[in-house]
Order: sequence, then structure tokens, then C-alpha cells
Amino acid sequence: MPNTSAETPPARPQRSAQSAKAIRAAAKSSPARKGGRGGKLPQKRQIPWMTIAAFAVIVALIGALAIYLVPLYQKKADAEKYTPSSTNKDPSLAIPGVVHKEFPAGLHVQASQRVAYDSFPPMGGPHDASWAVCNGVVYPKAVRNENMVHALEHGAVWIAYNPDKVSGSALDTLKDKVTGQPAMMLSPYPNLDQPISLQSWGHQLKLSDADDKRIDEFITSLRLNSNGVYPEVGADCANPTFDTKNPPAFDPSTPGPDAIPMDGKGLQQDTSETMGGGLPGGGLPGGIPGLPGMPGQPVPGQPGQIAPGEPAPGEPVPGSPDQSGATVPGGEQPSAGQ
Repeated sequence: MPNTSAETPPARPQRSAQSAKAIRAAAKSSPARKGGRGGKLPQKRQIPWMTIAAFAVIVALIGALAIYLVPLYQKKADAEKYTPSSTNKDPSLAIPGVVHKEFPAGLHVQASQRVAYDSFPPMGGPHDASWAVCNGVVYPKAVRNENMVHALEHGAVWIAYNPDKVSGSALDTLKDKVTGQPAMMLSPYPNLDQPISLQSWGHQLKLSDADDKRIDEFITSLRLNSNGVYPEVGADCANPTFDTKNPPAFDPSTPGPDAIPMDGKGLQQDTSETMGGGLPGGGLPGGIPGLPGMPGQPVPGQPGQIAPGEPAPGEPVPGSPDQSGATVPGGEQPSAGQ
């Protein structure tokens, strides 16, 4: 008979496998596993505040330099853009608002005559034989149009302002642009339709703000621009026959029927002013005061005109303000392109 009493083999291998799994599971869940190497817990990450602060300082410095340098670069670029050259003879034509007209040169009127100007302030046309001093003079009172226009023919820039609309810091800004500068003059202009008006020969720009950058652009483009922009290249801005302390007064009334028309009909053209104004071929710079037939001929007895051989009454020492407040620099002669 078969042996039915034989025992079934023990299930030890199965229990061993289960024990191994339990050990591995226990190992995974042990504190040493969770804490990483050596059983230590992970540390909190540190924020690099010093690095961030240094970076912020660098960014701030770059921003400050940009705020300072960008306007300087822009100003330099604008200066180059509006500087006259042989290829860009009249840069002012690119300035928004500039009005440009052509006028015949060398048409002189007497001190008792008026011109029927077609713009106010005028920017060209017939004018007095004696020009207003334009070497950086700030006139405290309005000056006769006919004398101011002749200064434009010499390459000067005339800044006129409405005294009812421009004062205080705005007026100081304009004075700073003129005082002591070659071929510049400033004067009030009653009833001007805009606060500020700039004139050079055949050019005009009217503005409302003394800080408008177009003021500097206009001056850079047109002051003593010797590229055929004004007639008397090389002519002087000093004029010993013109009394800056008591200049011919501005007349706000409408010129009468006997006023000289803008085309100068009836006047004889002074050819010395149409040939360049300077040496050679254009006469002596600024003419010869007191010599008949030459620019600068005085008319004795008229306001603002000094008779030949007579010193100007109360003539101020060069470089000092006169008694009326007009700033009269030294008698240096600006050269073309200065």
C-alpha cells in the first residue's frame, strides 16, 4: 500500500521572500532614507541678497548715465543737422514753422522814411542806411523796424518778443541766448501776434515757448550763414553811428501812403551790399560811417543818428551795460560762420 503518511514539504522559500520584501519596505520608510545622506534633513535655500543689490546698483547707474548722455547725444546730433555746409546751405528749411521769402538787398531809406513791411516783425526788404548794433545787444525798448532789418542783412538773428506775454524766467532764457553773442539782438515788439518771433534775412519763425528747441536750431542754421543766405557777408555788427542808449523808436502806427513799398520802387540799390558786403568786391565790411553814398551814412539831427566826428553821448565803456540797461559787449567783430 502506498505510504499516505508522508508529510508535505514546508513552505520556507515563500516566507523568506515575504520577509525580504518587508525588510526593503522598512528600509525605504526609515528616517535615514527620508533625510538623505547621514540622515540629515534638507536645508532651506538662501536668497543671494548681496548679488541682487549689486545688480540693482549697476542697473541704476546705467539708467542715470542714459538720462544724462542721451540728451547730450541728441543735442550734438541736432547741432550737426542744423549746421550749414556746402551740401546743406540752408538747414533752417527743415525746421517746422519757418517762413522763407526772397528780398532785394541794398535798398536804403532815409531816417524820416517808413517802409510798408508785409510781415511783423519784418524779416527783409528796404531798410535804413544805418543798421542797429547787433553784437549781442539786449534792447530794453522796441527799436525802429528799418534799422533792425538792416542788421539782418549783416547776418544777424533778431529775437523779438511780446512784452505782455514774455517775462520773468522766459525772458531770462531769451536774454541768455543773446547777451554777448555775435550777430544777435533781442528787443520787445509791442502787439506781436505770438509770444516770440525770430528773424534772419528772409526767414521767420514764430513760437510760444522760450524753451522751444527750434530757437537754437534757427540760430545755428542762419546766424552768419555765409552760404548765400544773407546779402552782406563779412559786414560788421558794430556801428558807432547808432546810439544804443537812445535808438530810433519803434512806430506802431500803420505806414501812410508815402511809405516805401516792399519792392523798393524809387530807391537806388547800393551795389556794395549786393556783392557780398565784405572784402574784396563787396565794399568795406559794414561800410564807412559818415561817408556819403556808403552804408552807415548818418543823418544829422535824427534820433539815433550821430553826426560825423561827434562822439556818441554817454557812450559806455565796452563790456559794460549802458544806462538804459542795454547790454553792450566789447567791439569785437564776429567773423562769418562764428
